[in-house]
Amino acid sequence: MKQKFTPDVLIKYLYSETTATERLEIDEALFEDVALREEYEGLLQAYHQLPKVTFSPSRSTVQGILKYSERTALEKQA
Repeated sequence: MKQKFTPDVLIKYLYSETTATERLEIDEALFEDVALREEYEGLLQAYHQLPKVTFSPSRSTVQGILKYSERTALEKQA
């Protein structure tokens, strides 16, 4: 019986969030099923069109985290 892979599963595969077993099953299905491969290629193309975003916290946020970490570390030592 052929397993039907949903777009959600293909997206997990695209982001390398599948188990090793799932990855092997999807690899085999993509090799054998042209329609599934076309669906995956459409998702892959959309993925590559997404903007590449990086997030950087503000300096004050980083300082707040460091102060909190220092304070809680000192509390644990006491």
